[in-house]
Amino acid sequence: MHWITIILIGIASNLDNLGIGLAYGVKQVRIPVLSNVIIALMSMVVTYVAVSAGGTIIEYISVHTANILGSLLLCIIGLWTLFSQKFSNKGIMANPESFDGNKNHIISFGEAFTLGFVLSVNCIAGGIAIGANGISAIWTVISIGTFSFLTIAIGSRFGVLLTKTFIGKYSTAISGGLLIVIGIFEMFV
Repeated sequence: MHWITIILIGIASNLDNLGIGLAYGVKQVRIPVLSNVIIALMSMVVTYVAVSAGGTIIEYISVHTANILGSLLLCIIGLWTLFSQKFSNKGIMANPESFDGNKNHIISFGEAFTLGFVLSVNCIAGGIAIGANGISAIWTVISIGTFSFLTIAIGSRFGVLLTKTFIGKYSTAISGGLLIVIGIFEMFV
């Protein structure tokens, strides 16, 4: 089993969530446990669909070709993350209150669905690549859900403290770099 890849993809897919949690923590917008669970579940569902779609690719091309394509896709996503604003959540980080519709400084159950869907977009391409590499869908989904929950909880809890750290400042760059490392690692495994 590709345990290192499963753990690293869980971390890489959710480093932006740490930044979002930090932004909410700084703005003193609370994310209750139930809302955080909803956000994690949204990421898990989207990831499962993406990994399943990637797994379907293996049925039509050889495992070796799928592995190479999946690995290249991870590298491309990593590069895109590093050089594009498209996969960064800077808009949410700059104005986290935009998802707090009733302006009560609490992300409610309903608001968590919308936020969870937006944050889960990061999981789509990576999930397809993981599925094409033939890596376990269930363990990948569990990893992404677990790290989603943890990064948002840690970020919102320690918002003011962590925004000044290396991880807080460079979460998108670290995420992109990790995806490139995972892609290269998977090419040779």
